[in-house]
Amino acid sequence: MSIVAATRRKESTRARTVSIALAVTVVALFALSLSYGSFQVSLPDIVRSLLGQPTPPQVDYIVQTLRLPRALVGLLAGISFGLAGAIFQQLLRNPLASPDVIGVTSGATTAAVLSIVVLSTSGAVLSVVALAGALVTALIIYVFAWRGGSVGGYRFVLVGIGIGAAMAGFTSFLLTRADVRAAQEALIWLAGSLNGRTWDNVVPLALAALILVPAALLLGRPLTGLQLGDDVARGLGLGVERSRLALLLVGVGLAGTATASAGPIAYIAFMSGPIAARMVGGGRPVLLPAGLVGAAIVLAGDFIGAHLLGPTQFPVGVVTGIIGAPYLLWLLATSNRTGRGG
Repeated sequence: MSIVAATRRKESTRARTVSIALAVTVVALFALSLSYGSFQVSLPDIVRSLLGQPTPPQVDYIVQTLRLPRALVGLLAGISFGLAGAIFQQLLRNPLASPDVIGVTSGATTAAVLSIVVLSTSGAVLSVVALAGALVTALIIYVFAWRGGSVGGYRFVLVGIGIGAAMAGFTSFLLTRADVRAAQEALIWLAGSLNGRTWDNVVPLALAALILVPAALLLGRPLTGLQLGDDVARGLGLGVERSRLALLLVGVGLAGTATASAGPIAYIAFMSGPIAARMVGGGRPVLLPAGLVGAAIVLAGDFIGAHLLGPTQFPVGVVTGIIGAPYLLWLLATSNRTGRGG
């Protein structure tokens, strides 16, 4: 066996091991979120309730009405944010190029806040509006970043940061002009919260994930070629701009629908890809591990905010923001030390 083949087999084995470990962690956190609370539910009762077997009425209500929709939104939103962040970061070959940094999430947020404060929308309609906002914002960034027949990674990031700042300013303007009740509802949503999530939030997110998650995983092979640069990718027979556009659309769709259902949960898309890459090692795309890392962070952050920080429940976005802000500063500091910060 050649050294290259042995190395690839070792990397594949490590990637599978990491993915299995992350999947087990996600399942454990999901079960914990269904079991733990002011009313404890045993794991056997959870399984019986989920399978439709006879259980006490209060168990069915707590599990299926109160906790299961919240846990499912956290799971699906975490997977979607993690996948979207990994797609953008690896496609543009820049750790700062995640949807929440370059303005895509801000576009979804602005559209959603506009829909909440003006039209009082929720559920599937809010998801469609947020997705449209993310798509329009990504299109604007793509057009402004296009130079000389291609899109440069650093140019895309810089344009995205500028567009995101403009969207954030417009969102603040909307909140200052809105009715107090509508503004309060929008502010709770802006914090990135799973509180009060219902099946109306689960259904559109689940339908989008059913289409977009497999599409993201299938596009992993073109992503491998695109990471090598446009010239090498063309030499391998890839349609560079077509593949890049498809990946961007999938990433935008994942970020937009997750933002619509759970709010702009801070730093999940930004952190998941680099954490997964460090766990897996090598230079291969880490889409599946990144999605699982995102789900684990969201579920763990929601549990911490709901149960471990005193009597007051904190939105999951507050917890992830506390974790993500120092990580961003550390990334910028290490990039500058190694000469990659510009």
